[in-house]
Amino acid sequence: MPTLKRRILDALPRANIHVRNLEPGTALLSRRDAYRVSRIGPTSWLVSRNRDPFAKALSRAIGKSARRPRRVVPFGPDSHLLVADDQDAEGEWHMHKAAHDYLAERHVASLLRDYRVNCVFDVGANVGQYARRLRKHGYTGRIVSFEPVSAIAEKLREAAADDPDWWVYPCALGREERVDTINVVQGSMSSLLGPSEFGTRRYKRFRKTAAEEIAVRRLDAVMDEALKGIDDPRPYLKLDTQGYDLEAFAGAGARTADLVGLQSEVALMQIYEGMPRMQEAITVYEDDGFEITGMFPVTREQATGRVLEFDCVMVRADSLPE
Repeated sequence: MPTLKRRILDALPRANIHVRNLEPGTALLSRRDAYRVSRIGPTSWLVSRNRDPFAKALSRAIGKSARRPRRVVPFGPDSHLLVADDQDAEGEWHMHKAAHDYLAERHVASLLRDYRVNCVFDVGANVGQYARRLRKHGYTGRIVSFEPVSAIAEKLREAAADDPDWWVYPCALGREERVDTINVVQGSMSSLLGPSEFGTRRYKRFRKTAAEEIAVRRLDAVMDEALKGIDDPRPYLKLDTQGYDLEAFAGAGARTADLVGLQSEVALMQIYEGMPRMQEAITVYEDDGFEITGMFPVTREQATGRVLEFDCVMVRADSLPE
């Protein structure tokens, strides 16, 4: 039989009060939709609301009521992070990763709004994780996803099935149009490049790969079709191709001038043979007129702390609408 406390909590939504369970014994009570609560790691949460003077007090109250002690850390003028004081090294590690991911998503979402982006080319889409995050953060424009591995592309189609402005192309992008063979790896690490010695040591999944024949297209060959029906196209290019980003970028040719921004995974350590290092990739993008707005760690080696890859976010500053 439900306890009196549980019955009261269950009745609160009918009084326009939102109840969000954080952990056993701890819940966040707020006016419905008044606060955003985002989980940042296994024992940390972000509580935020624009221009709300009570957010910090609310965060402190939650921290004191939790079974485990929590510190309230300012996370911007209207947001506060709740972090477990007794968090272990593994929890701290996951919290850092989640915080970086959260900040990267919010940063990209704000750029898409500021630059009035109405089409995102999602290259290396996997099963649609990036596109779903865009929708979660309020992007309503067109998404054009490219994924060459047939089994994954089918899952991507299923993810996009109920979203009429999310298009799927089952191909890779490169410098030239051709048929090629991709190394299929479990998860999201399939690549047209073979793994390096470092990559093979780090990722056991590289020891078991399968070959699949795929189509490779040039981006400039599909851009007109992908932008059809959009008045005043303002496209943004996201690249996550497992070492093949510069090749996909080269396939845009002179049409790179149409892009108001881009996002590329740049590497400090070569996971694949022949993949460019960060300095080389950024130089190519900067020579084309793009400037960095953010660098966010993607993968980090836990034992040494060194970053292996960054998500590099860039824009054409002169394309910012007046």
